[in-house]
Amino acid sequence: MATKGSDDDPTTDRAESSPTTKEAPPLPAAALSDEKSPGVRRAEALASVLTKADYVFIFFGVFIIAFAYGLDGMLRYAYQPNATASFSKHSLLATVNVLRSVIAAAAQPTSARIADIFGRVELVCLSVFFYTLGTVLEATSQNVETFATGALIYQIGYTMIILLLEVIIADITTTRARLLFSYIPNASFLVLTWVSGNISSAVLAVTTWRWAIGMWCIIYPVCAMPLIISLLVTGRRARRSHVMDGYVDPIRALPWGKFFAYLFWRLDVIGIILMIAVFALLLVPVTLAGGFKTSWTSAHVLGPLIAGFTAIPLFIGWQLYTPQPLVPFRLMKNRAVWAALGIALMLNWAWYMQGDYLYSVLVVAFDFDVMTATRVSSFYTFFSVLTGTVLGFVVYKVRRLKVFIVVGTCLFMVAFGLLIKYRGDTDMSSRAGVVGAQVVLGIAGGMFPYPAQASLQVALKHENLAVMTGLYLATYNLGSAFGGAVSGGIWTQVLPNQLAWRMEGFNNETLATSAYGNPFAFAKQYPVGTPERQALIDSYKYAQRLLTITGICLCVPLIAFASTLRNPKLNDEQTLKEDEPAA
Repeated sequence: MATKGSDDDPTTDRAESSPTTKEAPPLPAAALSDEKSPGVRRAEALASVLTKADYVFIFFGVFIIAFAYGLDGMLRYAYQPNATASFSKHSLLATVNVLRSVIAAAAQPTSARIADIFGRVELVCLSVFFYTLGTVLEATSQNVETFATGALIYQIGYTMIILLLEVIIADITTTRARLLFSYIPNASFLVLTWVSGNISSAVLAVTTWRWAIGMWCIIYPVCAMPLIISLLVTGRRARRSHVMDGYVDPIRALPWGKFFAYLFWRLDVIGIILMIAVFALLLVPVTLAGGFKTSWTSAHVLGPLIAGFTAIPLFIGWQLYTPQPLVPFRLMKNRAVWAALGIALMLNWAWYMQGDYLYSVLVVAFDFDVMTATRVSSFYTFFSVLTGTVLGFVVYKVRRLKVFIVVGTCLFMVAFGLLIKYRGDTDMSSRAGVVGAQVVLGIAGGMFPYPAQASLQVALKHENLAVMTGLYLATYNLGSAFGGAVSGGIWTQVLPNQLAWRMEGFNNETLATSAYGNPFAFAKQYPVGTPERQALIDSYKYAQRLLTITGICLCVPLIAFASTLRNPKLNDEQTLKEDEPAA
């Protein structure tokens, strides 16, 4: 997003509105420009009147809403395989995850623009709407298509609130404290990791996955109220303290037609459509082409792939042409920016190589029960938050980030080496091995994802903070999409052939098909020790081996990006924009 009022803003000379003007002139919508966005001005006004009590209430609201979506996310991650399996479409799990990641990638910078235009609290309310609507659709779905639609709408609301919490924290914290406070939304995972498995098992014992998901359309809006109320109260005090006196939001003076035209250009609607088209058309067919009958040459796979490649130059050309691009290339010339974005991309791309089907592998190949599998699949989150919180205190003292980021990426590679060795079997050493690998992966994950985000944020002006944080998280989600596509492609191409080959001696033509379509029901029918179950375990081990080898290869560029980051000294200001960048 072009910075309003900056020398490099292509729209700066198109308008002459002043922040001290009593009435905003009715300028053309696409030409509106000001020194700072209305949402940024209100955020700075709010920060100027904050008391210690306000900080407590705001961070409490952040914690409560994060606790809600964190628990929901962990449980929904565990329930989603059951949901797709109930439709006999378990291997479409990767397709659903890819679609969610693509939508999240487009929603992040768009949400940042909305927060800059309308304000932070408005985005919280919008997130509640999408979150609730998507949850209702998922819980009431009767087929995988409706379930996927609900998952996409839910993802929009989920994406919005994750972005907004990070932006609010960055609005009101100093550079040296940024990392520490960034872990407040994740602090709940220190508890949730240990109770989510019990909750998951308890809920599924008395009801189905539908109510397990559906109950969050009631719980989440209630948990959002403390944050909404605290922001509204503080915002009201800012207005009463006359901090915003003399400023009138120029877009409020626009008629509806020009207002919607302004939103069209400012949100870069065409860029959003092209971004979704590029990644959805390229990534989703990869997860759909496999199965027992591969279909790489069919029209429903080749058509989207060709269209996706065609849309790439259109997207790049549009981003270079439009005055308010979704992807602000001018800000990415700084290696503090592009290196952090590279880390975000490679992190999730590599993680999904082992994580996309992790829960299924834990249940089927390691024979963990539902509660234990849910816990182990959450170890990454728990140990990353624990490590990151401790690291936040360390960074507050040493005021440097880069060394921890580089060490973390190297440790990430070590974890993948362990995962290559421990990828299946029900003996004690194999189970201990996969648990240990998840612990190491989590410790590594606490040392570089959030520090990389903080490293990006401190190098930006406040005006650019929201949109670049959104772009960082969007890149993070694109990594998830790439990871989901590649893991889904490997899974659907390799696993059916392995199952067919290993089960052909059982003289049951439907055995491999049922094991592939609903592995959880198959695992219950054929316990550990039966030849049918062992064939399933061996097939899972083979597929997981290819996935984890791919993941360790992706760690090489991850380490390279970490090594190219800048290493500035953090201070007690909101940003380092006035400081000289460190070499």
